[in-house]
Amino acid sequence: MEGNFFYQAFIYLSAAVIAVPIAKKLGLGSVLGYLIAGVLIGPFVLEFVGEEGQDVMHFAEFGVVMMLFLVGLELKPSLLWKLRVPILGLGGIQVIITTGIITTITLSVSTLIWQEALAIGLTLALSSTAIVLQTLNEKGLLKTIGGQNAFSVLLFQDIAVIPILAFLPLLATSKGANTGHETQTLIDGLPVAIQTLIVFGVIASIILIGRYFISYIFRLIAQTRLRELFTAASLFLVIGITLLMTVVGLSPALGTFLAGVVLAQSEYRHELETDIEPFKGLLLGLFFIAVGASIDFNLIIENPGLIASIAAGLIVVKLIILAVVGRLFGMRTDNNLLFTFGLAQGGEFAFVLFSYAVQNGVLSSNITNPMIAAVAISMALTPLLMLLNEKLIIPNVGTKESDDRKVDTIDEKNEVIIAGFGRYGSTIGRFLQANGTQATYLDMDPNNVDLLRKLGLKVFYGDASRHDLLNAAGAADAKLLIVAVDYPEKTTDIVETAQKYFPHLKIIVRSKTWDNYYQLLDKNLLGVYREFSDVALRMGADALGHIGYRKNQVQRSLKKFRKHDEAYLKELVKSRHERNTYIKHRRRVIEELELMMLEDIENEAKDKDLGWDTETIKEEFAPLIRKLRDENM
Repeated sequence: MEGNFFYQAFIYLSAAVIAVPIAKKLGLGSVLGYLIAGVLIGPFVLEFVGEEGQDVMHFAEFGVVMMLFLVGLELKPSLLWKLRVPILGLGGIQVIITTGIITTITLSVSTLIWQEALAIGLTLALSSTAIVLQTLNEKGLLKTIGGQNAFSVLLFQDIAVIPILAFLPLLATSKGANTGHETQTLIDGLPVAIQTLIVFGVIASIILIGRYFISYIFRLIAQTRLRELFTAASLFLVIGITLLMTVVGLSPALGTFLAGVVLAQSEYRHELETDIEPFKGLLLGLFFIAVGASIDFNLIIENPGLIASIAAGLIVVKLIILAVVGRLFGMRTDNNLLFTFGLAQGGEFAFVLFSYAVQNGVLSSNITNPMIAAVAISMALTPLLMLLNEKLIIPNVGTKESDDRKVDTIDEKNEVIIAGFGRYGSTIGRFLQANGTQATYLDMDPNNVDLLRKLGLKVFYGDASRHDLLNAAGAADAKLLIVAVDYPEKTTDIVETAQKYFPHLKIIVRSKTWDNYYQLLDKNLLGVYREFSDVALRMGADALGHIGYRKNQVQRSLKKFRKHDEAYLKELVKSRHERNTYIKHRRRVIEELELMMLEDIENEAKDKDLGWDTETIKEEFAPLIRKLRDENM
């Protein structure tokens, strides 16, 4: 029964379905949930799966390939070119320094020769692309400065795997082990110059085909209107590139990433993402489960001190190196912490490289087995490290004013102060300025401030929850404070500070969540604005207009809906802590509001002049006006 495919599929899926929701509920994230599931069903706990876990690992690694293809689809070549400095500079320095330090430490604490130590250093310098990118995506941190720099380093590491694989055989000190899994490529035995030409030819062919032929092929497939055929074509593309890169000895992940970048500007990009995303998610989950199941607890029990020392040493050494490298490249505290804790682990390529080193006589299995166990443990600890950074370290360290950036000296005072000058606050500021009202702009993201300064906007760096900063910004004489920051907790802090030290100051606030909205309503502010409320209502009003409703009627309904909706929400505040009462109250409010709007349409509106739509009049009379104009000419 245990060898049956359906039995194995059932076990893996059951583990994922049970463990991941629990982990998410506990705030641990899906990656850690998958890893825990793998440990539980593995041969060292419940024994639902056995040695075939290594075969599953090879299959599940295809999820990493798909993930990099989708990442490539999000990166246009122009954006990739902009990232060339962090990719080559940050990534190159990280790999070189980490390799050097780990090699030196290995030589100093063991009896290994320099070839073996260097092989270990090269392998442990790499981090886990799968775990880091999945966690950053899940937390919405991939597009932050720290997330982008982490991605750049991971991309360089994936590229670096190719020369590392070519270099490892040169370090061989023995004949090597015959594992029966040696990978043969079509270019083996050819002269190095010919191999190089073939490799560059393959890369060039991927770029040319992706740029000039793939869109045409997908256009033909789309015309069949068969969704399953488009899905098959998407998988065919990824698998084909994977095989092509494999047969010439290159990294499949690098090839599919390159194809994704080429197709980033294709009109079929979103369709490709939609078709491949479910397969990527499933295979990545399977990969993480296989990592958890592959941890050799027997080996750990036999050598607990050694493996714990290797895992802990690897994490600590990488934390120090990454923190220093991040600071050298000018990253601020928050971003540097994210960058540092995100990459402080071994990577999935360590399994491949250690196996390859054994095959080529560089390392023995007695050396690589504890290393593999330590790498798997470090990967499993990564979500916990990032959670520790997010919950404990950044709130106590990252949000404080750091010594690398002092608060700006504010040399202007205006009757309006805007705290938070991101996409939301900047829209408010530009609207006020267009109407002749100048405001004082404050923002606590130093990178955003630097960018806005380059764009010619006078934005001051500082945390508006500090009363001395608000005082320097002129809060004592200002008339209005607009709070438009991105973080609900920081919004509350700013409001409480302003009310305590500047009670005369009128305050209007942006809220991002329902909890934050209700919390702010309790503070008796001039206005609390739900972030997407007005946009949603405007879209709803336009929708009614597009299906034939009169504009005058729509505008009256919109104003009435907003007025009564806000009044009802203020009533709901009282019952928000009692879930059953709140749900019952909320249902009644929705029904009453809908009934009121319908009565307004049926009773009030029919007796009133709803007015003409000027746009409709123009469209109806445009032909007649043109005809009269032509006759007069």
